[in-house]
Amino acid sequence: MARDEELKKRWEEVVEKLSSQFADGDPLDLDGIIYLIGVQELGQLHRTFKKDEKLNLMHIAICRLLEPYGYYVFDYFDEQGWPHYTIKEALPNLKAGEQSILMKDAIVNYFIEAEFIS
Repeated sequence: MARDEELKKRWEEVVEKLSSQFADGDPLDLDGIIYLIGVQELGQLHRTFKKDEKLNLMHIAICRLLEPYGYYVFDYFDEQGWPHYTIKEALPNLKAGEQSILMKDAIVNYFIEAEFIS
C-alpha cells in the first residue's frame, strides 16, 4: 500500500477511535486531537484548563509530536508538572497542506508507539 494511502487509513482509524471515546462519535479535527495529546502528555486528566493553558497544552503536544523528527528535545518538568521543550532545529517553511500531513504523520506515529492503533 502506498505511503499516502497507509497514512490516510491510519489517520482515519485514529480519528474514529478518539472521536468515539472523547466526542460522542462526532469527528474530532486535527486541533482537537492535538489538544487531547497535550492533556495526555501533561498527565492532569481530570481538571479544567483556562484558555491560555489550553494553548500551552497544544504547544506541549506539538513539541512532543515533532520531537522524534528532531525539531524539539525534552528539557524538563517545571514545579507544576508541565513539560518544557527546547527547539533543536527550526521547522522548515511548509505550506498549510504540508503542515497538516506532517502533523497527521506525527500523530499516527504517536498512537502507533502508544499501541492505540497498529
